[in-house]
Amino acid sequence: AHKMWYRLPASVTTVMGHTRMATQGSELVNINNHPFPGVAGQIHFSLAHNGVLTNDKTLRKKYKLPATKVETDSYVAVQLLEQYGQINFDSLRFMAEELEGSFTITVLTDQEELYFIRGQNPLTIYHFPQSGLYVYASTEEILRKGLKNSRLNLGKAEPVRVFTGDILKIDGQ
Repeated sequence: AHKMWYRLPASVTTVMGHTRMATQGSELVNINNHPFPGVAGQIHFSLAHNGVLTNDKTLRKKYKLPATKVETDSYVAVQLLEQYGQINFDSLRFMAEELEGSFTITVLTDQEELYFIRGQNPLTIYHFPQSGLYVYASTEEILRKGLKNSRLNLGKAEPVRVFTGDILKIDGQ
């Protein structure tokens, strides 16, 4: 990911990326790589997961989730949200409470809502009030290194505290 360069249209307000450490499914097969697309009711979304889920196969059976070519544990989170049919605090809490293992999950909707679901895995978020920008990564070290390499002058960062069990939503409001 660090070798990629992006040209984004001026209208883009939110970008989600993910660098994957494969635990299930080959990273060479692109459908196994995050963020995963999904549709819950009328809402299109993307989901990225940091961690390892231990009950994905059990959940697929329990909720009779459709077979898929995606080979990762993470994709069950997409399927649970699709089956729920909505993206909101209730559906995200339902999904998170069903998952076993370690996780922090981010969900970006086509309504420009970005949700953070913090399980046991690390999450660091900085807010730059001067530019109105939020940036995040799993650890503070990774985030600081990425910001340094970006060479962007964003002003002073304010950390956003997110604790295990929290669900945070960032939107235009």
